[in-house]
Amino acid sequence: MLLLFLSSAVFMPSAWGQSSSSLGVVVEARNITLPAGTLAVLPCNSPRMVWTRDRLKDRQRVVHWDLVRSIPEYSVERILDMSPGVKERVYNGFNKGRITIPKTAFTDGNFSLVINNVGAADRGVYSCNLHHHYCQLHQSIKIQLNTTKSARKEKRYWDGDKTVFVVLLGSSVVLPCVNRRPLWTDGQQEEQQQVAHWDWQPPGVRPDLADRLVDLYASGERRQYGPLFPVDKMSVSEDAFSVGDFSLTISNLQPIDKGLYSCHLHHHYCGLHERRIFRLMVGPPLPPPPLVPTAAPAVPHALPNDDPSHNVVELERPRVVNVILPEHRGHFLQQLGYILATFFLLAFIITIVTVLTRRRRKRGLEYDLQRSKWRGHVTDHGDIALDATELKVCNQEHLNSNYKNNLLKERDMSKDRNKGKCM
Repeated sequence: MLLLFLSSAVFMPSAWGQSSSSLGVVVEARNITLPAGTLAVLPCNSPRMVWTRDRLKDRQRVVHWDLVRSIPEYSVERILDMSPGVKERVYNGFNKGRITIPKTAFTDGNFSLVINNVGAADRGVYSCNLHHHYCQLHQSIKIQLNTTKSARKEKRYWDGDKTVFVVLLGSSVVLPCVNRRPLWTDGQQEEQQQVAHWDWQPPGVRPDLADRLVDLYASGERRQYGPLFPVDKMSVSEDAFSVGDFSLTISNLQPIDKGLYSCHLHHHYCGLHERRIFRLMVGPPLPPPPLVPTAAPAVPHALPNDDPSHNVVELERPRVVNVILPEHRGHFLQQLGYILATFFLLAFIITIVTVLTRRRRKRGLEYDLQRSKWRGHVTDHGDIALDATELKVCNQEHLNSNYKNNLLKERDMSKDRNKGKCM
């Protein structure tokens, strides 16, 4: 296993012994320590160095003017835009022929906006935006335009953030936007201006005496210096400009390879100048892996018989042993708890039913006793006596029967008397 110690270091020009003013901006600095005999990869990547032939320059460079109004309400309006080889495009029909930019803008770098017959509706903040999609650059400036009816109030001043123009209504004004860098004007071909190279500074050597290892050009040209690259000791990817990866690979690292390595990326067309520095230190080699003892080869046993029919080895049948493990004590207690809980639940239900039954019977007996109070009373011997009202009814019936018998007797007596008179 490789022991890799990789740490980012704060770059100090005096400590590293190189100046960044003429060689490019240092964007990365690292200390790398690797054991001898291993493979070292010094990373150097930049997506802005990916080269694509800019055949459609009219689509790579664009300028557009925008207007931001805050009165009566906030609004943003695109005024016009233009690309190399393409006529300017004005978005509002009212502004056609009244607002324009020079036709030679992408030749002399003058992208100023010309406004004729200035009106009150032209007030606001104008922004000049330059976009270079190939170089991934975007620049913008802002200018505020105010109007006045008095020629004495026309002026131009700086408000701390942008330039302010105060112009007379009905006059003409030029809002300046100039960038004469070759990036925005016609120049050389891009592939002639993209260069990448690696330098190596051994310990004790001055920066200006550093050894050049390799030069790479976007056109495909490659210049190698010294005997290290031809023997594949060091290498850089063949498609470096296609993927933006210029990493340096050093194989079979040795103590003589230590020193200061620097990767320089230059894109003169886009104005890109970057530098990455790596201080490579070589440590002791890794210890050899421990030897693993190997088993001696098995010696074939001589068979007593050469007859193929007897050279049959019986395979021992697998023996299956069933092991019954006793149940855990906790499992038994758990089952016992379920049984006791069920028993107590049934006993509780039976007790409740018995109590309710007894209460109901007692209430029924009390109800019967209360009914008996209306008809009679209970004697000491437990017999029930009838009320006086019932006795009176019975006596009255007896009297009624005696009365009927007396009437019958008087009738019989009157019949006897009548018979005596007739005789």
